[in-house]
Amino acid sequence: MFESLSERLGNIFEGLTRRGALSEKDVAAALREVRRALIEADVALDVVRDFIERVREKSVGAEVVKSVTPGQMVIKIVHDEMVEMLGSGAEPIDLNAPAPVVLMMVGLQGSGKTTTSAKIAKRLTERSKKKILMASLDTRRPAAQEQLRQLGEQTDVDTLPIIAGQSPVQISERALQAAKLGGYDLVILDTAGRTHIDEPLMVEMADIKAKANPHEILLVADALTGQDAVNLARSFDERVGITGIVLTRADGDGRGGAALSMRAVTGKPIKLIGTGEKMDALEEFHPARIADRILGMGDIVSLVEKAAETIDAEKASAMAKRMQKGQFDLNDLSDQLNQMQNLGGMGGIMGMLPGIGKMKKQIAEAGIDDSIFKRQQAIISSMTKQERKTPKLLNANRKRRVAAGSGTSVQEINKLLKMHLQMADMMKKMGKKGGLMGAMGKGMMGKMLGGAGGAPVGLPGGMPGGLPGGMGGGGMPDLSNMDPKELERMAKQMGMGGSMPKLPGLGKKK
Repeated sequence: MFESLSERLGNIFEGLTRRGALSEKDVAAALREVRRALIEADVALDVVRDFIERVREKSVGAEVVKSVTPGQMVIKIVHDEMVEMLGSGAEPIDLNAPAPVVLMMVGLQGSGKTTTSAKIAKRLTERSKKKILMASLDTRRPAAQEQLRQLGEQTDVDTLPIIAGQSPVQISERALQAAKLGGYDLVILDTAGRTHIDEPLMVEMADIKAKANPHEILLVADALTGQDAVNLARSFDERVGITGIVLTRADGDGRGGAALSMRAVTGKPIKLIGTGEKMDALEEFHPARIADRILGMGDIVSLVEKAAETIDAEKASAMAKRMQKGQFDLNDLSDQLNQMQNLGGMGGIMGMLPGIGKMKKQIAEAGIDDSIFKRQQAIISSMTKQERKTPKLLNANRKRRVAAGSGTSVQEINKLLKMHLQMADMMKKMGKKGGLMGAMGKGMMGKMLGGAGGAPVGLPGGMPGGLPGGMGGGGMPDLSNMDPKELERMAKQMGMGGSMPKLPGLGKKK
């Protein structure tokens, strides 16, 4: 999400930060480009107009002109205003009401209401330990109620038994009664949709609202619909009264105009965003973190949180003890590659690392993507238990057998073994220096994308093991404290000729 907007804004601000001083003419020219970028990203015109005006007022003041780095000061102003436009802070689903709390899901047909209902139920069941009952009120769409029942089985969440012939209002009434008798904490009402907004739909939503008295009414909107999503939010808010928004298919929207517009137009917060088809592909919407991503500053906090959720703590702890003893075989490497995939793969992680956004083109040209990890997993899976435990056993004959079994080449196997040796050396250092992430901060990051013939070296082994506190020590490297010369050296290692992107706070001595 926001890829195209992030790239455009990155190019605009790179020009600003190269200037020693800024005039009003410079700021005006940059803001014209920002305005064009926002409009191309499908942000509502009135939202763009207000945003640019607020930024202009603050960017031509004495504070910017006298700033040591006026270009970066303008970027900070844009960042702060973007956070304000998206919402000052994260607003999770409000469960502060007497049980059973009623959550009503509304939206057009095909926006993902049913799947999102199940995702929310799974999330609150696992994270907040809530007892949840889901009920489908969609009597118009064939098999809609059966779909929710199956999703309930998949996520271990109870669903209201289906009784044919009942109206949506009657189903909602039965759901509330069942929730009270069953001691449920939350009831999720999955309402029907239409291909477009019409009067019967709005009347039905109003009747359900009157009967169920929901504590939260969440509008589920497809991020790919752009401006239509904004108009949809406005219509539902005026007729039904929504309390929040869930944006689905955010992973497929490279522009992000809907997210940037809906909060500003309706005044209602975006509470969650759907980032994939899996049941756990749902994230809280954090305005400041989203603004960081858009402006290429990364999102380390979200990456750490995601790592903490996906990594098996006991397994990571056991692996850390082995690493401290200098033990790191191909089974360990396989586990690390799996963790990379669970964290969202190369693209998911790179999008959250500061300064990496500018390198996406070089990464793509180098052919570095998730297919590398799949091939590496195939190679390891084609080995015997003894070979995985003792890679030195892999002679020429064994390598040819593994290559045939994995559909790869002996050259790729050699690259993997070289990568494993380099990572094993790093693991030994980790035990001595207090964590791989600390070592990365001293230059190991340059080996992420270089190393063994283009294969990611430090990332698979270091990233998952080092992110959560206590799972590798050292935490994420603070790039803002690194020496500029070190950053340049890292850039050269990554094959970029020393062209490390200049971002606010990156490579600045303190």
